[in-house]
Amino acid sequence: MRCKSVPPGSGTSVVEVTNVSKHGFWLMLDGTERFLAFELFPWFRDATIGQITEVELVAPGHLRWPSMDIDLALDSIDRPDEYPLVSKATTFAKG
Repeated sequence: MRCKSVPPGSGTSVVEVTNVSKHGFWLMLDGTERFLAFELFPWFRDATIGQITEVELVAPGHLRWPSMDIDLALDSIDRPDEYPLVSKATTFAKG
């Protein structure tokens, strides 16, 4: 019996949620575990476990949670201080 390997060019990186707590959750990708604190990533705070674990690596360095319409660069997880959660929307007064 011959075993077939993955065709050349196919992605082999898998992203996995390894744990969820009341403070956040851990992602494993390419042998590196990353913690996403709900304090820094509030979009996930009220998400279900099913929504959090439905994560895809859509491009190198880019994660997507399709059911919540959330896209994150790995860089924003690794260096959250450089990606502050500040709205740049302008508020217009009615008048």
